[in-house]
Amino acid sequence: MPFGRALLRWIKAHKVVSVVFLIVFWILAEIITLPYGAVVRLKSANPLETAFMKERREQGTERGKRFKLRQRWVSLADISKDLINAVIVAEDGTFWSHEGFDWYEFRESVERDIKEGRAARGASTITQQLVKNLFLSSSKNPLRKVKEWILTWYMEQELSKSRILELYLNVIEWGNGVFGIEAASEYYFGKPASQLSRDEAARLAAIIPSPRRFRANEDTRYVARRSHLILERMAARGY
Repeated sequence: MPFGRALLRWIKAHKVVSVVFLIVFWILAEIITLPYGAVVRLKSANPLETAFMKERREQGTERGKRFKLRQRWVSLADISKDLINAVIVAEDGTFWSHEGFDWYEFRESVERDIKEGRAARGASTITQQLVKNLFLSSSKNPLRKVKEWILTWYMEQELSKSRILELYLNVIEWGNGVFGIEAASEYYFGKPASQLSRDEAARLAAIIPSPRRFRANEDTRYVARRSHLILERMAARGY
């Protein structure tokens, strides 16, 4: 075909432009096909399996280990207020007021990373963490970050803050195979999330950044120090 041959000649003559065009086209295709419909469905439907759950299941299969999922869904009203406050002060202090992004924390994170020459400080909001858990993965490539930002903005437009928080508390990882606050509360303290004490709530919030490394019911230096800091922040805010 004349057109096909002409196109092939043009690509050969403009290799750099062709590569750039293909990359841009690929990125746009990735953005266009993001799960916008799945975000809208979260208004009334709970997710059956998250991207993180699937990733953990696949990792278990690769290692020849059976993945046992512990999760039990609860409404926000059935979660200890202390736990809700502990998670907010620990993970996203401006959750109720921002629109998905905490630009102050983002700037502080970038400045510290540049100073230390590594990714030393996280600045993801609860909404960003939820998006990553539900739809993306634990990888840190630039395209995944772009997807995260787009879906975070979209989720904030479509869902209420209370629904975002309810989803977050029910799907995030709290240990090996332990997902969601109800399963975590039963696993670590043998009680439902509605009955968590203030100290237990702080301990659970403390291990969110490293849920497979630390246990909420163990007196390690990390858990003790971080839970104490969370309790101080809660008191300072009048929680």
